[in-house]
Amino acid sequence: MKTSPRLESALKKLYTAFHSNKLNPECNKHCAVGNILDNTDIWKHLSDHHGSIKLNYIGTVHQRIGRKFNGYSPLELLEIEATFLKACGYQLPLHYKNTKPKNPTDKIILFKGLSDVIRILCEMDGIDNVMDYTKLFEVKNQKAFYDIV
Repeated sequence: MKTSPRLESALKKLYTAFHSNKLNPECNKHCAVGNILDNTDIWKHLSDHHGSIKLNYIGTVHQRIGRKFNGYSPLELLEIEATFLKACGYQLPLHYKNTKPKNPTDKIILFKGLSDVIRILCEMDGIDNVMDYTKLFEVKNQKAFYDIV
């Protein structure tokens, strides 16, 4: 399966962050988007609230002029982050009164978040979800439809 350079880069960064324990939903530099943007928090200025999918004035300007951050538009970045936080169990936007997971850096919680992020990244690039393993179980005439090699 052929992937875009932005997807390939994002997947590598998220994989590395997950396995090196540098993925934290509550940190702007170490959340899903923070990792995609090389552990910077520049993206937080695109919206007024962490987890919001509504662009603020700065975000709207960048969106309208076609600005991309490591290949992703401001709206795409906000959608990626909101997807990650929701899948990790957060009520959005992030606020101390809203519900959140008891242990946000638990590997199972982070894996759920990353699975949804990878799904949406693939959708954004118009390709099949690279984590979809259901094809491995497809059969035709009582035999596996795909070979694992």
